[in-house]
Amino acid sequence: MTEQKSTSAAKPEPDPDTGLIVGADGLSRCWWYGGLEDYQRYHDEEWGWPVDDDRRLFEKICLEGFQSGLSWLTILRKREGFRAAFANFEFERVAKFTDKDVERCLNDSGIVRHRKKIESTINNANRALELRKEFGSLAAYFWSFEPKPEDRPEKIDFPTAKTLGKTAESTALSKDLKKRGWSFVGPTTVYAFMQSMGMVNDHLEGCFCREKIEKARADFKRPV
Repeated sequence: MTEQKSTSAAKPEPDPDTGLIVGADGLSRCWWYGGLEDYQRYHDEEWGWPVDDDRRLFEKICLEGFQSGLSWLTILRKREGFRAAFANFEFERVAKFTDKDVERCLNDSGIVRHRKKIESTINNANRALELRKEFGSLAAYFWSFEPKPEDRPEKIDFPTAKTLGKTAESTALSKDLKKRGWSFVGPTTVYAFMQSMGMVNDHLEGCFCREKIEKARADFKRPV
């Protein structure tokens, strides 16, 4: 998760040592949510929880691609617009999009109107169909790149978290996706996807979500 800037005058400051913000509810959260209500929901209810649903995985990797060069908060606040524009990220439907759909998206103020990223989403939908045919599901493919516990940092403290941007696993996944014809899937984008889908748990030590997600990951049945 890339640290985001907020223009809110009431933005709370994280503890400089732990990187945690204590909310009005008394719960400690990772610094990047910035005290914003919509970001708080995303932090608490989505980021880092393990996902094995192919539609959700396709949505996540596409939105991470749209985020490239932008704030994730911008993408999050336009997510419903993206879902409307891209058939709820049902990649079987997106794969059938035509040039007319590209032009429709370019005129849609509810999304980020970037031609190459729009065309990339359509391309990646076709590549997703190929992956599913080969591996049975996107989930089985993506989760095969999960890092081994011994390859993860011993602790996700504040200094460590700020260095996380790409890893050997995200680089390997990025290379393999590109080889298969995917686009807007650089290693940093892919690592943000891995964080979001729960392949790694990068909630800070002391964040109230961290232990919950550790348990969820322990109970999660990896797709094969």
